[in-house]
Amino acid sequence: MVVPVQLPTAARDVTAAGVTYHIEGELVPVLHLELTHMSVFFEHHILLWKSPGVEVGIKPLKGAFKRVMAGMPVFLTQTKGVGHIAFSRDGPGHIFGVSLKEGQAVDVREHQFLAATDNVEYTFQRVKGAANMLFGGTGFFIDSFACRAGAEGMVWLHGYGNVFEVTLKPGETIDVEPGGWVYKDPSVQMETQTQRLTTGLLGSSGMLFWNRFHGPGRLAIQSMYLHMPTEG
Repeated sequence: MVVPVQLPTAARDVTAAGVTYHIEGELVPVLHLELTHMSVFFEHHILLWKSPGVEVGIKPLKGAFKRVMAGMPVFLTQTKGVGHIAFSRDGPGHIFGVSLKEGQAVDVREHQFLAATDNVEYTFQRVKGAANMLFGGTGFFIDSFACRAGAEGMVWLHGYGNVFEVTLKPGETIDVEPGGWVYKDPSVQMETQTQRLTTGLLGSSGMLFWNRFHGPGRLAIQSMYLHMPTEG
């Protein structure tokens, strides 16, 4: 089996999709963007600081009622103007960028998204069925980002602890703790696995859960797995 490899924890003066970005900080990292002609959208509560010339407005979302009932952000915010803006999340972790070519997409676990360039389309879906067993029957959301216009788009994500990436070949699989994955290529399929653990003492037993991912494609795993309130 291919062993996951840690992604870089820092970036400086990287230009992609019309934006120059920097990622710095050891415990609670910061994503710093230099904006010119390309705007970005992001979760409003992660804004750390910005240039006065960068305006922030609302980016409406479809299906807002479903999101608010599940405790997810009801709206995203987007930038307008030229200048600098920085984002951070209230927790130790690892910020990294995912480059998307035209026609490429990526599926992201809820609460891991930071920002994306405006040429990236955003949708979300609620995972139901067998995965509900993991979260008290409530299920969870997967955010999907696709680059439909332009030669390249960027999505920046936050993982808790450090983030490792593995590329699965066709037929390869890996089992991951349900709170441990960050993103996957749409070609990677996910299913829920369960195992009953019996101690033999007074007939007591417990259950072990994990997500099994099937290649081909990329999968990112965070070392500090987290189960958010919407998951149970």
